[in-house]
Amino acid sequence: MKMRSVQQLYFLVKRIQPRSHLIVIYTSKLLIFALVQFLSMFLDLLTAMLWSMSPLGEAKVGIPYALLNGVDIYLALIFSFLANLLVFPIMNFFFDVCNRYFLRWYYYKKAAIFVGRRAKTGAGKNVEKYGFWGLMFFVAMPVPGTGVYAGTIAGYLFGLDRKKAFLANAIGILISCLIVWVATLTAMKL
Repeated sequence: MKMRSVQQLYFLVKRIQPRSHLIVIYTSKLLIFALVQFLSMFLDLLTAMLWSMSPLGEAKVGIPYALLNGVDIYLALIFSFLANLLVFPIMNFFFDVCNRYFLRWYYYKKAAIFVGRRAKTGAGKNVEKYGFWGLMFFVAMPVPGTGVYAGTIAGYLFGLDRKKAFLANAIGILISCLIVWVATLTAMKL
């Protein structure tokens, strides 16, 4: 084996060093690009989850938003479903703790009575007659005015057991999410 002189090693290092520097720069740019892509997808997923939790759209808006912004199809379904499902315990906490204090105010009481009447007329016949199954099918319909908000209010007004009401809402939300998910994927392929 031939020993290299210090001068030969110096020239060898000088020749490799600029290339290794370019590799580090290229790798850094690639990592930054991947981080920006991840943050963009994360923000789109977070926005879809917020849409899924809002009473304006629920998962009926959250799932199409996520899919149209390039979020993975399964992540869009799972996170929108979970975010929409999270509304039920929040609403029940509101009914138990906050509602009794807010009912003292005239305008809140007036709005609460309006929302209660609307939920009762929308889901009333189904929930009164069929109970668990009526609430589940009411929540499962992916049309405006149905969903977990109206289902939670209807379950509260009709005095359904919380566990049964939660299960009915969960199954109904899952059916609604799957309908919206399949419809959006089908429309995107056209």
